[in-house]
Amino acid sequence: MVKLTIGDIDCYYGSTKILEAIQFAVKSGEFLGILGPNGSGKTTLLKSISRILKPKKGAILIGESNIYDMKTLDVAKQLAVVPQTTPVTFDFTALEVVLMGRNPHMARFAMESKEDMTIAKNSMQLTNTWDLANRPVTELSGGERQRVIIARALTQEPQLLLLDEPTTHLDISNQLEIMDLLKELCKTKKLLIVAVFHDFNLAARYCDSVILLNDGKIVAVGKSEDTLTSENVKKVFCVDTIVKKHPITGYLHVIPMPKPLNQRQKSLSVHLISGCGTGSSLMKILTDEGYFVSVGVLNLLDTDQETAQLLKIPTTTEAPFSPITEESHKANLKMISKANVVVIAPTQFGDGNLRNLEAAETALDEGIPVVLMEDGSIEERDFTKGKATKYLEKLKSKGAVTVKNNCGLLEFLDKLENKNSKNCHRKK
Repeated sequence: MVKLTIGDIDCYYGSTKILEAIQFAVKSGEFLGILGPNGSGKTTLLKSISRILKPKKGAILIGESNIYDMKTLDVAKQLAVVPQTTPVTFDFTALEVVLMGRNPHMARFAMESKEDMTIAKNSMQLTNTWDLANRPVTELSGGERQRVIIARALTQEPQLLLLDEPTTHLDISNQLEIMDLLKELCKTKKLLIVAVFHDFNLAARYCDSVILLNDGKIVAVGKSEDTLTSENVKKVFCVDTIVKKHPITGYLHVIPMPKPLNQRQKSLSVHLISGCGTGSSLMKILTDEGYFVSVGVLNLLDTDQETAQLLKIPTTTEAPFSPITEESHKANLKMISKANVVVIAPTQFGDGNLRNLEAAETALDEGIPVVLMEDGSIEERDFTKGKATKYLEKLKSKGAVTVKNNCGLLEFLDKLENKNSKNCHRKK
């Protein structure tokens, strides 16, 4: 049995405070989900727990020991991390990557034993990656690589597992398979899991307890059914929702509400590029503010696509888990041509949705402003071997504006709205 205690910590990047007075405790067999808007401090909290960013105040304990006083090897025997992205530039096979999880348990310069191989194989079978054992990890898809990294973490035989958006780039069947596995490990192996999510409904289905973060502070913490309420979601995400139990599954279901009918319609049209749940709260905020919103290109069954459908927002779509076709790209460009501004949410980019950045560049070339919402390093969201990073830097060089949060975006749009309204008035 193990207990993780976060004792009133403050965390900084330089002189900027990111987390303030964070305090909670969880123990073996519990699944804790962390939810919050972009820039709320979710990933920073995981970095602090995993000894990447030492708090300036407070303590983080595993059992009775402060992790920053423990030896690295001792921490690695108890705690494993699955980040959003794990760059692997060498042609290691998937099995070789998974076997790296045994390093904390091996003597220096020792070779893997039969027991180490058995543990690695079991982890790969659990994550449905054993058939990938001999393939170079650089040739795997984003979803396959993510499952291999989870297998590596399990091979470490930790008591505590930290995951930052564990279902990134997994299709729906693999999402459920991995989440079912993690939940089962909580029950049978008494594994303690702390995971960051964008998706309310995924967290509601699998997490025993939830933390809602906003502006670096805990707004609510407790059992999922007590914490994921309409009131709390409104406080954190500025979005009206209906929260109820699904009639078939019995799990909590969070449904965004459409904008009020009496909202004053603004003259500005906003086209949103998003995905994987990164645009859902933005859609509600923007429509509530009175902006006309369109979205694209989104894959069918994506969380953002479902939100757009509920809010009746015009959307360019593509088949589930499929790359953007020429037809969808042209439809997206047509939507963008009618917009006054393009907003790019801090979503992940793979080869399948890279053409959305191409569409944003076309917007800039046609004189349409582009706003980049930044939440951490783009490299952590780039699954294209650097192509997306280069594209975003190119957009900045061409004049794209960057904002760090929803407030910064609304402030920019308000100024653009005023300018647009004045221009329309002059033309009249």
